[in-house]
Amino acid sequence: MSEECGAAPGAAAPSAAGPGVIDLLGLLAYARLVAFFRLAGDAEFAPTLASKGALADLAGAEHANYRRLHDRLAELGVQPESAMEPFTAPLDAWHARTEPQGWVESLVKVYVGDGIADDFYSKLAELCDEQTHALVRGTLVESGRAEFVVARVRSAVAEEPALAGRLSLWARRLVGEALSQAQSVAAQRPELAALLASGVGKVAPGAGADGSGQDEGASAAGAEATDLATVGRVFADLTESHTARLEALGLST
Repeated sequence: MSEECGAAPGAAAPSAAGPGVIDLLGLLAYARLVAFFRLAGDAEFAPTLASKGALADLAGAEHANYRRLHDRLAELGVQPESAMEPFTAPLDAWHARTEPQGWVESLVKVYVGDGIADDFYSKLAELCDEQTHALVRGTLVESGRAEFVVARVRSAVAEEPALAGRLSLWARRLVGEALSQAQSVAAQRPELAALLASGVGKVAPGAGADGSGQDEGASAAGAEATDLATVGRVFADLTESHTARLEALGLST
């Protein structure tokens, strides 16, 4: 069998996926890996054996999701760790800025903070090929996570009503940090922003608003600004899901 695209024997074949898709898979793979470690850590400090077991199950599911994304990157001829590397610093920084103060806050972060990020990944996946879309959506199923977190947070608030105000503020902070971080990542990885903007009608490259030609540099700068603006608009739309999550937790907006 001949080597594809003239690749040397033993070398990885060039990826058939665009850079935006590779970035999405790399970002999501690292997010799932970090989620595995965080949930495993949360399980250690859970107050009951039942909660420890439930969080361990959720951690195991996240690791399985990470492996699926990792393997898909390898199938595409991409070194998985290289695809994840650009996102380690920004995601680690986000988690450092949103370190929970206690077990209940960690549960809210799992449900609200990770939830709005997953909504964003889902939006991006809608603009990818069918296989990528199905893979990404398959790693974002949150039903088990939601049921576990909602029950525990509602129980904690019922036992200590004063928690409600503090957790509401915490949830709003998580969303604000998530919005800021997403726009920062998009600015550093324009392929992701361009992927999202591909779902929005845009002026053809090289043409002004009236269809006239324009300087190539100005066109590129304008396209990048449009892409980043689109990211901001999409995240603003996602706040509707955030409101629904707060209501499910019994917290005010």
